[in-house]
Order: sequence, then structure tokens, then C-alpha cells
Amino acid sequence: MAARVIVDPPSESGGRRVRVDGQTLGTAYSLHDLTVFLQHAGLEGWDELDVAGSDLIEWRGGGADDWGP
Repeated sequence: MAARVIVDPPSESGGRRVRVDGQTLGTAYSLHDLTVFLQHAGLEGWDELDVAGSDLIEWRGGGADDWGP
């Protein structure tokens, strides 16, 4: 998967919208949620550490440890 992954800033109610190549995958409320979304999008075998350290992901408004209020 050489797609562009964007994780938007946390919303006021918590969670972050996740997009891959412009397509919204859903709202992740944790690094685990994001990992599951990306596994379904083709990053099979990746775990939370792989996702947190990946250069494929553009984190907006916070990093891998910021999920909202």
C-alpha cells in the first residue's frame, strides 16, 4: 500500500477522521482503531507500532497519541 493516509485533528467529541487517498475510512478513537482500518485497506500484518512510526501517515493536529478530549 503506497497510499496517502491522512489522520485529521481530533474532533471536539473525540476521535479522528481517517482518509486514504481521499476516501474516508471512518473515525478512529485510538491507535488500535486506526491500525484496524489500515489493515483492511491493505496494510496486513502491521501492528500499532508500525502504524505509529510510519511515514505513510500525515498526522494533522496531533500525533499518534492524541485522540481527543
